[in-house]
Amino acid sequence: MTEQIERRDPSPPPAPRPLFERRVWPRSFADRLTTPLPGLPTLLRMARRGAVRPGAAALLDTAGLPFAPGPLPPAGAGTVAVTWAGHASWVIRMGGLTVLTDPVWSRKILATPARITPVGVAWDDLPPVDAVVISHNHYDHLDAPTLKRLPRRTPLFVPAGVGEWCRRRGFTRVTELDWWEAAELPAPGGGAVRFDFVPAHHWSKRTLTDTCRSLWGGWVLTDGTPGVNGGSGASGGSGRRIYFAGDTGYGHWFTEIGARYPGIDLAMLPIGAYDPPWLQRAVHTDPEEAVLACRDVGAARMAPMHWATFLLSAEPPLEPLVRVRAAGRAAGLPAGRLWDLPVGGSRVLGGPGDRAA
Repeated sequence: MTEQIERRDPSPPPAPRPLFERRVWPRSFADRLTTPLPGLPTLLRMARRGAVRPGAAALLDTAGLPFAPGPLPPAGAGTVAVTWAGHASWVIRMGGLTVLTDPVWSRKILATPARITPVGVAWDDLPPVDAVVISHNHYDHLDAPTLKRLPRRTPLFVPAGVGEWCRRRGFTRVTELDWWEAAELPAPGGGAVRFDFVPAHHWSKRTLTDTCRSLWGGWVLTDGTPGVNGGSGASGGSGRRIYFAGDTGYGHWFTEIGARYPGIDLAMLPIGAYDPPWLQRAVHTDPEEAVLACRDVGAARMAPMHWATFLLSAEPPLEPLVRVRAAGRAAGLPAGRLWDLPVGGSRVLGGPGDRAA
């Protein structure tokens, strides 16, 4: 992976949908599954083996997990900066807006041990939050206690079927999108940040009765309105483009996302929750697959996430970082293109140390 893959989008990007519209959705999105959900034989196998968390010896590695919180970098209207708060939670500052992805500031989530690293950004240190994007409704990505901290007029961008959950909690500015749909949020200075919802290899469930009743996916954020060919050139913004993959397995969607959204500057990709592979592979990329996904979408840089925070599977806590660094070297990912940030770490696109600027 010595250079960014060049792609041409065969069709113009979709026109943005109106903000905060109410829509009627199908009762189920199970037809969007890439792989069938685990059946009884897989569940029985899991029960027999019982290996769904790291062993006691592996937990000793948590002392070496990277945690280096620092102040958020200055970010004006022409700056794109990212800060990893942990797991899939990022603070993205783009077009003069502050956007949170899958914000989970809670110490503990349902049916999962408490987080093994603190949140990398103190809630009180956040600037005013201008928007939130949600990838899907699993508890480690959609956290009610965290959202409760936000003003109810905060714009939320969510998958189809998640809007009613948000409105029941008092949020009044909710935009639900289907795959390949977009909306734009005005930014300071007269521009806009565009939010495109894209597919993922995953699923959704929050209660015993709502399996796949809502959609799942990732988000492409563009600073400015894309040109007619979907490239990164933009009016009213820097044209920078970030892909937040949410939670996903490896598969064909990455190539299509790269074709439709060329010029991705940074891909935020999950590298944890992959062991045992016979249970996790369909819905979680391992580190090597994440590097392949970065190549497939044609991103100039890769930022690993979805590790070092919650113990969701059986791999040792530090293993994802070791493997993703090795996979990056093996794939020829140039030095400086792998943004393997510590929890609380920040980088600025085009800033000091950004060798892909």
